[in-house]
Amino acid sequence: MVILVNKKDIRTGTMPKMEAHKKGLCHRAFSVFIFNSKGELLLQQRAFDKYHSGSLWTNTCCSHPKPHERIKESAQRRLNEEMGIDVSLQYLFKFEYRASLDHSLTEHEIDHVFIGYTDETPKINPREVHQYQYISMEDLKRDVQRHPEKYTEWFKIILKEYLQYLSGSKKEDRSCK
Repeated sequence: MVILVNKKDIRTGTMPKMEAHKKGLCHRAFSVFIFNSKGELLLQQRAFDKYHSGSLWTNTCCSHPKPHERIKESAQRRLNEEMGIDVSLQYLFKFEYRASLDHSLTEHEIDHVFIGYTDETPKINPREVHQYQYISMEDLKRDVQRHPEKYTEWFKIILKEYLQYLSGSKKEDRSCK
């Protein structure tokens, strides 16, 4: 189940995840960016048999909070389930996006972005993640530009939002920790 929300991120109900993705309805989500002490971002390659965007590279972790969970708690739980990492996360901002995916699915989300830091070695869940890599932001920006087909649609959007946040052109939103 996902939490359906309006444009102001106010809960309007719940719905099975696949139904929300088929209908393209706006729902709550989170994205996690984990960096190591070298400043490199931890990326995951999605498992090949995921229901959409299989084998594509994306941010460290992303998912949807359960209807009874706080967003930050959900992000930390899911990071541990997918990547085997237990680290404190800091809320950065939220934004709305829409992206068309394979299999006639649509992501329409109010995405809450979190960041964390660790040098812990990931212990990936093979049902979720095929492999992982650390990459510098400069190398990542260059690779996304040269090979956008290797990355999930939402990651390309989230990366752009994150870079705008870092540059100060994105106003910080701390209303929904």
